[in-house]
Amino acid sequence: MGLFSRRKKQQDEAPEGAESLDVEIDADEDAEADSAEDGAPEGDAPRAQEDREDSAPQRGAHLEDGPYDVDDAPEEERIDLGGLLVPTIDGMELRMEVDQRTSAVTGANLVIDGSSLQVQAFAAPKTRGLWEDVRTSLRDSVVSQGGTAETRPGAFGTELITRLPVKRTDGRTGYRPARFIGIDGPRWFLRAILTGKALGDTEQSQRFETLISRLVVVRGAEAMAPQELIALHLPGERPGLSQIRSGPLDPLARGPEITEVG
Repeated sequence: MGLFSRRKKQQDEAPEGAESLDVEIDADEDAEADSAEDGAPEGDAPRAQEDREDSAPQRGAHLEDGPYDVDDAPEEERIDLGGLLVPTIDGMELRMEVDQRTSAVTGANLVIDGSSLQVQAFAAPKTRGLWEDVRTSLRDSVVSQGGTAETRPGAFGTELITRLPVKRTDGRTGYRPARFIGIDGPRWFLRAILTGKALGDTEQSQRFETLISRLVVVRGAEAMAPQELIALHLPGERPGLSQIRSGPLDPLARGPEITEVG
């Protein structure tokens, strides 16, 4: 495995249960943002694509039956993050997000070969899923920021493909692409955001899809409001892992590093 780091949440304070569903994409602007076309007026963005509600294709052979509820998950060596159990994969870095205001762990980024998958799990009602409503809110948020958003069928159902405007270091406007995947489970909702080279690489994309299909959500039995973030924690010492360094709560500094022990 790789390192995990702590970084400060960037959005303003939001009502409880809604903060973590805001659009937040952690990617290097120069590496991930596409340049705007030469001659485009400052602040202009491509027009939003028409929203298409397509049915999902059948799952590919590279996918397992997950993501799993903890009661249905097959036995596998996983990293315990509290509300999420993440499979161990060679070459994967685990970067945890910690809100500096509250010290709460708010998400996990799984990084492989220059691409990142941010995963978060939320409580959901017993009677219906959240992804349709969340997808609509995310699409409206992206478009209101001058970006584009388009739905398409994906490996886990309807996905949202977005391009958010960003200011590059050279002063020009670029657009940062991302792929939003939402999965409704039993009393939980899993959101995954894929950024980086995997967006244009089928083999790498399938690798992350397989990773999603091996995740386990630990919802717990306690009462929770819909869209409330299921609590996560930093990975501690466990069989097969050894914590080798602790770092300060500095968002610019690397946090504790984790290595797999044979």
